[in-house]
Amino acid sequence: MAVFEQLLAIARNTLFESIRQPVLLVVLVVCTILVILSNPFSAYTLQDDNRMFVDIGLSTIFIGGAILAAFVASNVLTREIDNRTVLTVVSKPVSRPVFVIGKYLGVAGAQVLVIAFLALVFMMVEIHGVQQTVTTPYHLPVILLGFGAVLLAIGVGVWCNFFYDYVFSSTFIVVGTPLLLIAYGITLPLAADFSPQPIGMQFEGNLWVAIAVLFLGELVLTSIALAASTRLGQVLTLVTTVGFFLLGLLSDWLIARRISRIEEIEAAVTKAGGEVGAELAVQSWLLEVAYAVVPNFQVFWLADAITQDANIPLDYLAWTVPYGLVLIVVALSVAVMLFQRREVG
Repeated sequence: MAVFEQLLAIARNTLFESIRQPVLLVVLVVCTILVILSNPFSAYTLQDDNRMFVDIGLSTIFIGGAILAAFVASNVLTREIDNRTVLTVVSKPVSRPVFVIGKYLGVAGAQVLVIAFLALVFMMVEIHGVQQTVTTPYHLPVILLGFGAVLLAIGVGVWCNFFYDYVFSSTFIVVGTPLLLIAYGITLPLAADFSPQPIGMQFEGNLWVAIAVLFLGELVLTSIALAASTRLGQVLTLVTTVGFFLLGLLSDWLIARRISRIEEIEAAVTKAGGEVGAELAVQSWLLEVAYAVVPNFQVFWLADAITQDANIPLDYLAWTVPYGLVLIVVALSVAVMLFQRREVG
């Protein structure tokens, strides 16, 4: 029970510390503006406007979450090690694995708030729809309730900051996320002119599943950033995290494509009665090891299924979710091992 209380205390403190960081508010505001602007930008495709909107909106959430994983996860551990404030924790009867896992849970909690905020903004803009023509009516419930929730959150943040010295960024996101959720829930049964309609007409279950899987990928990246920050400084942690993110997005093209090509060559050589050379076999083995080690972030990107109006199959989720959880466990295990002998004094 003591371990659980320690874990909860570290996670709670890390959560509050994370949502107070100015970079979190900056990323949140920039991504919110980009998600909103993706609506008018998508009107110029001259083809499938909704597909462009989904691609831009989900990409904005994905990249925004990756930036937060790199900055926030590296700050909460690297800065404490550099300032030696970590000594006040590990010098007490708190094990280092509990400390690392608590830090991860706190950062993950901060990302839940940010991704939920951006997801609600994205879903409300999706309900509004792309303006196909100048005669297309605006969705008034989305505009009024959505902007009303954001303005109310800004007002509460300013009020609490001025009178109670609360940090504006943390107050804004803690208040704004549930307000947007309420606005989204009220908007679902309302048409563009406030007339009632069935909720199912505007509720996109597949989009929510895609965002949830995307968020799982963000949690994987956060665990990688935390593992890197146990031994590297903030700059190198950022570089490592971004490198894993880009490599993970391109792993199918960089590695899997070459594995497939080598398999085709091996099949052709075997069919012709020849023997596969040792060099080709070693190359194939190294590529397979690299493909297994490098996290494949492409599996968390389900925008293509959404834009093609295809249902996300349960068997795909049945192996994608465990795959993401295994990556998180492996990254956190590496983080614990690296931090176990890290000199913090």
